[in-house]
Amino acid sequence: MLGKKYYSVMALRIIVIISAVVGTFLSAYAGRDSFMGGKSVFMYFTIQSNIALAITCGVGLFFMAKKRITGKAWDIIRLVATVSITLTGVVFCFVLAPTMGSDAWNFQNVLTHVVVPIASVADFMIAGTKHKVEIINVLWVIVPPIIYAIYAGIGYMAGWHFSEDTTYPYFFLNWGSPAGAFGFTNELPFMGCMWWIIALFTLLLIVGYLYLTGNDKRLQEIMSYVNGEGISDSER
Repeated sequence: MLGKKYYSVMALRIIVIISAVVGTFLSAYAGRDSFMGGKSVFMYFTIQSNIALAITCGVGLFFMAKKRITGKAWDIIRLVATVSITLTGVVFCFVLAPTMGSDAWNFQNVLTHVVVPIASVADFMIAGTKHKVEIINVLWVIVPPIIYAIYAGIGYMAGWHFSEDTTYPYFFLNWGSPAGAFGFTNELPFMGCMWWIIALFTLLLIVGYLYLTGNDKRLQEIMSYVNGEGISDSER
């Protein structure tokens, strides 16, 4: 008989998929002059990470239905995706939203920046990984943001429009601000793009480390349980 954990993970993954799809659609449907609205919506890390999580959860549901045993590579992919969406939620709630006022908390932003991150982290914490993932693999969590930072930098130099009047996706990736790359200023963005990137990468590594160490403790508890320390012979 399938347990509460199985159904909890299934429910969380369905929530992620529905919230990411609906949030992305509503964001794309919104006017181009709104934050992450219109056709340019797919140029933002938020939407890209939401799509990645929807795909990851969809594949995860397929594996659950087929009772397929996954390898360590899949565990690392889930870790990277979960940390990426954590970055999305943290940056929006604590960095972007305070500069946007009440406009920040529309329905699509709540779905893509709050619901999806919370459900994704809960999924990772409950489902965990099937294998022990060495701490060195935490370095993988900065790969998507590095690729995006390069992408956004190319877009800035090429003059791509992320919104109607900006050639950068987020204020902290505005290389033409008074702070430039390594400077500081008394107004947004307060410090240069490179300082923001370093700070965010550091946050990612810390979060990834915490997720992995928490997962290791969970795996140790499971192994102790399976090996008979928590159950009798008749229950194995």
